[in-house]
Amino acid sequence: MSEKIYIFDTTLRDGAQTQGVDFSLDDKEKISKALDNLGVDYIEGGWPGANPTDTEFFNKKHAFKHSKLTAFGMTKKSDHSAENDPMISSLINSKASSICLFGKSWDFHVDVALGISKEQNLKNISESARHIISSGKEFMFDAEHFFDGYKSNKNYALSCIKSAYDAGARWIVLCDTNGGTLPHEISEIITNVIKHVPGKNLGIHAHNDTENAVANSLVAIQAGVRQVQGTINGLGERCGNANLMSVIPTLYLKSEFSNKFEININSDNIKHLTQCSRLLDEILNRKPNKHLPYVGAAAFSHKGGMHVSAVQKDPKTYEHVNPKDVGNVRNIVVSDQAGQSNILSRLETIGIDIKKHDPKIKKLLDEVKDREFIGYSYDGADASFELLARRIIGNIPKYISIHMYDVSVKKNASGDIISSAKAQLEVDKKLSICEGEGIGPVHALDNAIRNNIDNFGKYSKYLKDLRLVDYKVRILNTGTEAVTRVSIESTDSKGKNWFTIGVSPNIIDASFKALIDSLDYKLFKDNAPASA
Repeated sequence: MSEKIYIFDTTLRDGAQTQGVDFSLDDKEKISKALDNLGVDYIEGGWPGANPTDTEFFNKKHAFKHSKLTAFGMTKKSDHSAENDPMISSLINSKASSICLFGKSWDFHVDVALGISKEQNLKNISESARHIISSGKEFMFDAEHFFDGYKSNKNYALSCIKSAYDAGARWIVLCDTNGGTLPHEISEIITNVIKHVPGKNLGIHAHNDTENAVANSLVAIQAGVRQVQGTINGLGERCGNANLMSVIPTLYLKSEFSNKFEININSDNIKHLTQCSRLLDEILNRKPNKHLPYVGAAAFSHKGGMHVSAVQKDPKTYEHVNPKDVGNVRNIVVSDQAGQSNILSRLETIGIDIKKHDPKIKKLLDEVKDREFIGYSYDGADASFELLARRIIGNIPKYISIHMYDVSVKKNASGDIISSAKAQLEVDKKLSICEGEGIGPVHALDNAIRNNIDNFGKYSKYLKDLRLVDYKVRILNTGTEAVTRVSIESTDSKGKNWFTIGVSPNIIDASFKALIDSLDYKLFKDNAPASA
């Protein structure tokens, strides 16, 4: 019979310790709902009483379907009893069903950081555990710096976790707090710990300072622990925590684990994994790491022509799991390294049905290679590629015609740099002028469109929710005749981002080409009618 592995997410507490991260109450509710939908066993929501946001979060009722809400805190202070510790009281009085307290397990920290005797530290751990358990809450103990403590003073580190276990703790979590322990050490130490505390009561909490947090978590499970802690996308202070977006699918999809263990996440729920990963980045207003395993946009991307041919014959050749299993998609990259296999696969993805030997395939492939020779790169410009392909192979309506544009940059008397843009456009044979100002030329062009949206006639309603997300410039060669490549990322209210590209010796012209492609793609994907 398979043994269960319990998933403990600490994004809302460990993740909140990341530099620049400050979750609002609404953020916490969105993330916890996503984690519950995924099916994690425990959601560590923060430290009630430590700040108003955490306190309010724990005062609310959360109708979780799968997860237990867990409150975090520390063992009691030495100058009073557990019953009279106000911090522990705030945890017990919260609506959390589980409480996780951290305590010192490294004798060096007991001596220097706490300044108390080793015996007093053991008493603080055991009395805190008994008081919380007597309140009816599930109790777990985070043995902070356990692995460093074990290496320094094995017997004392074991005494710390035994104090919590003997007092009735459900879980003893072994923490690699500074992230410096390596996988072989994790395995060896846990094998010895299990002689004193059963594996069914042990957890692992790994930090990523040596890029081994996921590996340490997995070898800990193989060594006998049955709870694994981590965060969405590995969010956490310094180098982060174990990335549950990698740990969870490895446990569920890899036979080395799935044949021995089970987790509280089924085949339907695990398909929310990619969505959960992207949600966190959206809340943090940061660009997703496309190279993340399993959930990254490039996790199942294929570029070389021979690779694509192999994937089309048997996806297992270059895909260790089916991207659909984790809510992700396969991406066939089109570049100057691409062959007909890439082109055909990419066309199929965007809904263009064409025979394998159609001469337009070669025409498109040659066009891509010619354009990339002069500086274009369709690796990440999915929207610009689709527009190019549809113009060569299929039909794409003509939308907005730009007859002329003018961009100027001036410095005013106050020393401010002001960019101004003016463009003459035609829609349904009607000419109009759009003008705008901005911090830079592209911002001015964008404002010229945004501030004069009514000039776009029947296209106005389609473009009202268009928003530029990112703008990147790359100088492709040096000298006075340098070629510039501009990439623009756009989005709209539907939440799907797309990327367009422009290349020119003139940075304004390159920006304008990328911007126009963004407008055209927005109108195309929203099924806007052709211009008269």
